[in-house]
Formats: sequence, C-alpha cells, structure tokens
Amino acid sequence: MSEHSAYQKKVIQRYYDNIESISLQKLAELVSELYMETSEKKAEKLWQRVSQAMTALKVPEKVAMRLMAERDVQLLASHLQDWMSNPPK
Repeated sequence: MSEHSAYQKKVIQRYYDNIESISLQKLAELVSELYMETSEKKAEKLWQRVSQAMTALKVPEKVAMRLMAERDVQLLASHLQDWMSNPPK
C-alpha cells in the first residue's frame, strides 16, 4: 500500500478537522429533502440517513431516539438550528 503525499495528508487532515461542520451541513440538506419529499418510501430512506448523521455528530442517544420515534421534520430542524450554534459533544 502506498503512502500518502504531503498534499494528500493535508487534505485528509482538513477533512477530519472539519468533519463536524460537514456532518451538520449534510444533516441540513437532509432536513430540506425531508420537507419536500412526498413519497413515504423515499422519506423512510432519508430518515435512515438522518439517523446515521446524528450518530456521526454524536447526538445524545435519548435525543436521537426521540427524533426518530416522532419523525417530525420541524422538530429536527429546530434541533439542527441549536446544533449549528452549539454542536453536540
């Protein structure tokens, strides 16, 4: 297996330095898609991706479980707005 070049190492490092903001952005895009989705089947797949994104963001399990149980896009958007200013730890 080949080693990464110095440039590649910097790119990889910047990615991991910004993973939190990248994950928040992906979650925001999912919220937008959920607002517009009319198909239940597609919405279910989007909610699965939301669950994965919340896991990546290390959202407290209790909060994530509540959001997944209710499947309320407005509630998710409200939490996302809070997470944008104060990311979950």
